[in-house]
Amino acid sequence: MYRIIGVDGKEYGPIPAEQLRQWIAQGRANAATQVFLEGTTEWKPLGSLPEFATLFAPAMSQPGQPAAFSPTLASGPRTSGYAIAGLVLGICSLTFGLCCCCDGIPFSVPGLVFSILALGQIKNNPNQYNGRAMAIAGIILCCLNFLLVIVLIIIGIAGAGFDSVSRHAYRL
Repeated sequence: MYRIIGVDGKEYGPIPAEQLRQWIAQGRANAATQVFLEGTTEWKPLGSLPEFATLFAPAMSQPGQPAAFSPTLASGPRTSGYAIAGLVLGICSLTFGLCCCCDGIPFSVPGLVFSILALGQIKNNPNQYNGRAMAIAGIILCCLNFLLVIVLIIIGIAGAGFDSVSRHAYRL
C-alpha cells in the first residue's frame, strides 16, 4: 500500500499499486510525486521506485533522477532569433528607405548581417533552428533597400545635371 502527496499538498492513501498506476496513466501522479511505501521510513519520488520507474522511462535519465528538461528536444526546432531580427530590420530598412530616401541604410547593414548569421546558424544546427525563409526575406529586403538608394542617388545626380543644363540653355 502507498501514500502520496498530491499537488495540493494533501496526503492521499493508502492505495494499492494498481490504483497508483491508474493515477500515473491519468496524469494525476508523475515521477516527482512524493510517495511513502508502507514498511519504509521515508518519502521518495515515485519515479525512484523500481515498480513504477518503467512507467516514466522517457522522462527519466537515471533511476530516481529526473531528466534535465531540454526545450529543443521537447518542442522541436525553434525559429532563429537572428532570422527574426534580420527580417524585422529588412522591413524597417525598406520602409524607411521608401519614406525618407536614404534613411533605411542604418537598418540594412545590421539586417543583412543578422540574416546571414541566421542562415549559418540554421545550416549548422538544422535540428535546433528553423527560419530559413525569414532570413532569406531579410536579405532580399535589405538588398532592395540598397538598390533603392542607388537608384535615388542616380536620379538625384541626373536631376542635378539636367537642372544645370536647362539653366544654361535658357540663357541662350
